[in-house]
Amino acid sequence: MNQHLQYVNLDYLEEISGGDLDFKKELIRIFLHQIPEFLSNMNLYLSDHQNENLAKEAHTAKSSVLIFMMDGTGADLKQIQMYAAENKLDNIPWLIKKVESSLECAFRELSAYLVEMEMIPVNQGNS
Repeated sequence: MNQHLQYVNLDYLEEISGGDLDFKKELIRIFLHQIPEFLSNMNLYLSDHQNENLAKEAHTAKSSVLIFMMDGTGADLKQIQMYAAENKLDNIPWLIKKVESSLECAFRELSAYLVEMEMIPVNQGNS
C-alpha cells in the first residue's frame, strides 16, 4: 500500500506501531493536524521576531517529521532552529518556504494514505 509514497517513509512508523493499524492511523492524524499549526506558528514567530518560540516550534516540528523519516525536512527545521537561536534571521524565510512545500506534499500524501487505510478490513489491518 505504501509503495507510492514519495515524501514520507513509513518504516519507522511501522516499527514503533508494531503493525497496530489504529496506532498508525492515530499518529498520522496527529501529524496531519500539527502540520498547519507548525507552519502558522513558525511564520507568526518569524514575523513577530519571537526567535525563542520559533526555535522551539522548529524543534517540535523536527521531532514530528522524523517519525515519518523526512530527513531533509528535519535538517531544514534544525537549521531554522539554529538560525533562530543565533538571531540569524536572513536565511529563515526561504527555509520556512522549503519546509512548507515539503509538508504540504506530505500532508497530501498522508491524507490519501489514511483514506486507503480506512478501507482495510479490520481483520487484515493488524498483521
